Amino acid sequence: MKGSRYHLPGRLTGVSGLPRRVGIEIEMSGIGLAVIAEELIAAYGGSVETVSKYEWQVNGSSLGDFRVDLDFEYLQKIGRGDFDREWAREIEDLAADALQALMANVIPCELITPPLAFECLGELDAVVERLRERGANGTRWALLAAFGLHLNPEPPDLEAATILAFLRAFVCLRAWLEAREEVVLSRKLTLFIRSYPIEYEELILDEDYEPSLEELTNDYLRYNASRNRMLDLLPLLAHLDEERVVAAVGGQKLRKRPTFHYRLPNSDIDNVDWGVWRSWNDWMQVESLAGDEARLREVCRACRRSLDAGYFSHDYHFWKDEVKQWLGDPR
Repeated sequence: MKGSRYHLPGRLTGVSGLPRRVGIEIEMSGIGLAVIAEELIAAYGGSVETVSKYEWQVNGSSLGDFRVDLDFEYLQKIGRGDFDREWAREIEDLAADALQALMANVIPCELITPPLAFECLGELDAVVERLRERGANGTRWALLAAFGLHLNPEPPDLEAATILAFLRAFVCLRAWLEAREEVVLSRKLTLFIRSYPIEYEELILDEDYEPSLEELTNDYLRYNASRNRMLDLLPLLAHLDEERVVAAVGGQKLRKRPTFHYRLPNSDIDNVDWGVWRSWNDWMQVESLAGDEARLREVCRACRRSLDAGYFSHDYHFWKDEVKQWLGDPR
C-alpha cells in the first residue's frame, strides 16, 4: 500500500499463514439501506439480496459480501418475521415502522464489511466518500447520535501471551486513544464503550501475571462478562472456548470470531477530513506496543504506578499525555 494513509503492522500474516484480515462496521444515519446498498454496488459491483425490510446484503462485490442493516435487534427480528401468529406479525410490523420513523436519527444504519486484508483497507475510502456525498450523518450530527466505528482486526496469533500483550497495550493507551477520538458525550453516556474495571486493569498490568489461555479467559469473564467494553474480547474468547463464554454471559449476542472487537471510535462519516484510516492508525499504536516486549514492559510499570497514585488523575489529567513518550513509529 505504497502512499496509503493506512499504516500497517510488522506482522501481516496470521496463524494460518494467510494475510491477516479485519472487518469494519460503520454506523450512520441520514440515508436508508437502499442508498447504502446502491453506493456499495456503484463502488465495488455485486447485487442486492433483501433478507428483510431491515437487513440487506450486497453479494459478489470485488471486496466480498457486505451486510447493510438497521442496527436494532428488535427491528431485525420483526423484519425476519420471527413470530408464531400472523396477527402478531402485522401488529409488530406496524409498531416497527412507527418506531423506525420516530427514531430515524437515533437508530443507525450499519454497513458491515467482509473480512478485508489489512493491505486492502484503502479500498473502503471510495464508499465512505460516496455515502458522505449522499448525505450520511455521523456521531456529531445530533445530540443523541451515539454512532460508532468498530474495528475487528485478526490478531497475529491466538496465544495467551499475545492476547495479553494487546490487552496491556490497550489499557496503557486507552486514555490517549480517548483523547485522540474526542469521544462525544452521547457515546460516553451510553453503556456501549465502558472501560475495564480498575481491578482488572491492575491485575493484567502486574508483571507476575502470566496466565494460561484458560486462566486469561476466566479472569476476563470474571470482570468483563459484557459486550459493552471499548475493547471487547468476548467474540475472540467465544471463538476459542464458546461453551465457557456462553455459560458466563448468557444470551448476549456474541458473533464469535477470531478477532478483537474495538468499539471506541466515533463514526464521523459526514466530516470531509475523516476516514477509517484515522482510527485504524491509532489502533496500530496498540499493535506496535503489543509487539515490542521491552517497551511494553516499561510502559506497563509506569501505567501501574499511575493507577496506584490515583485512577482519576491517571485517566484524565496526567496519563494521556505522559504515555505519548512510549508511542511507536507511525509506520
